[in-house]
Amino acid sequence: MWLLIAGGVVVIGAIAFLALGTSTEKVVYRFDKVDRGDVEITITATGTLSADTTVQVGSQVSGTIAKLYADFNTVVKRGQLLAQLDPTSLQATVNDQKAQQDRAQATLNDAERTLKREKDLFAKNLVAQSDYDAALTADEQARASLESAKAQYNRAVINLQYATIASPISGVVISRNVDVGQTVAASLQAPTLFTIANDLKKMQVQAAIDEADIGNVRQGQDVTFHVDAFPDEDFHGTVSQVRLEPTITQNVVNYTVIIDVANPDLKLMPGMTATVTIMVQSRHDVVRVPILATRFVPQTSEKESMQNGGPKSMAPDSSAQQGPGAGAKGANHQGNWKRNGQQQAAPGTSVNPIAQPPVQVHASRGRIWVLRNGKPVAVPITKGIQNARYVEVMQGDIKPGDEVIVGALETQSSQSAQNPFGPQRMGGGPRGGRF
Repeated sequence: MWLLIAGGVVVIGAIAFLALGTSTEKVVYRFDKVDRGDVEITITATGTLSADTTVQVGSQVSGTIAKLYADFNTVVKRGQLLAQLDPTSLQATVNDQKAQQDRAQATLNDAERTLKREKDLFAKNLVAQSDYDAALTADEQARASLESAKAQYNRAVINLQYATIASPISGVVISRNVDVGQTVAASLQAPTLFTIANDLKKMQVQAAIDEADIGNVRQGQDVTFHVDAFPDEDFHGTVSQVRLEPTITQNVVNYTVIIDVANPDLKLMPGMTATVTIMVQSRHDVVRVPILATRFVPQTSEKESMQNGGPKSMAPDSSAQQGPGAGAKGANHQGNWKRNGQQQAAPGTSVNPIAQPPVQVHASRGRIWVLRNGKPVAVPITKGIQNARYVEVMQGDIKPGDEVIVGALETQSSQSAQNPFGPQRMGGGPRGGRF
């Protein structure tokens, strides 16, 4: 009886073992190829197009617009008439000041005659000293009044001349802010009547660069930008000035960078929004690998690293210089990294490449992984510059065309063929493959 029970237990255990089968783990890797090409480090920003020189033409006197001699897009030369204010009131002021000047001249003439008479009488001791002094003072006051009247008259004449508004530069009228019959008041500040661009064949872009990137912008750097009006056309310029004045908007600090642009076809217009790409550094025709390949670490390596004392050995770039002042000390005990003060995800996890520092100019050591005999094998490399997509390989046992591991899709459980109930599909994705 006991033998039958023991035999039944053995048979049931064997059937359960065969039914469940032996479970093995299978990691499906994603691959990408090593190639040869360009690696560029760029800074992207937005800016506004404007003319190289723009002058706002205003009025220094108040009055009513009587005539306009220029309109939008009018090509003008320096000294050309733009507008005319109604001169009636200003001419009346001139006439009044001329009368005041004549009156002051008559007063001076009378004071001079009186002084001459008092002087002759004083020489003969016929008048007192006080009378002579009074005549001398009256003459001096009359001279001063005449000078004041002359100044008032000259000011009135100048104001009358200001009623005729001429162009201070040669260029194109890009803005007209007044119409005939409109009254302009210049009591507090000169109102703007016209805006004239000196030469629209020479434009500039005023780009707002973030404070994190401004240290990499230098005068003379090449710039490529696009405008919405011509989305398929590239425009080029050169950095001419990096302004020191910061612009703070909602605690975000930006600096204005001036980019000189040639506009021979007059396609670009003032006020257009430009998406600017500043070339910081570039390498041409170099061996490069996808940046994801330098961040990947297989799970087996992670497990072995944990068994050998923690995640410090997991970092593929633990001995590499990741940026100015950064090194192996960048790794902490939780497997996270800090680059330039920004928290980065641990190797093997998803990392947003856009959040990486935009500049990587120092050679540093790292490693990538290739699949050999069905197992991932680490290949040490020396890295050059890198951007959000590629890393330059300066030294390493790889060549263009080699495939490197950039990620692991999933872990699947496969059953032994000894399962008497037939194979079962585990997981929702493909068993393997290359992407």
